[in-house]
Amino acid sequence: MSTEIILLVIAVLCAFWFVISSVLIYENLKRRGQKVSFFWLRALAPMYAFQYKKITRSETGRTGLLFYHWIISINAALFFVLVALAVHYL
Repeated sequence: MSTEIILLVIAVLCAFWFVISSVLIYENLKRRGQKVSFFWLRALAPMYAFQYKKITRSETGRTGLLFYHWIISINAALFFVLVALAVHYL
């Protein structure tokens, strides 16, 4: 298996991690009584994530862990795609 295929598989796994984190943030906000729309989740995921961050920070004084999962997963996916492209073209 080539290196770029492995990197792309890792990027896809990070993308799945991102989707799961987004859905968990949606469920958490819904459980807290916030108005959220599953239909618009793809478009409003950043707004929901920062709303989750604000709510958890005001309740506990710390940012909730799901926010970090959300941020790290999408950045990791981007990183692995860029590295795979660099390996392929260099």
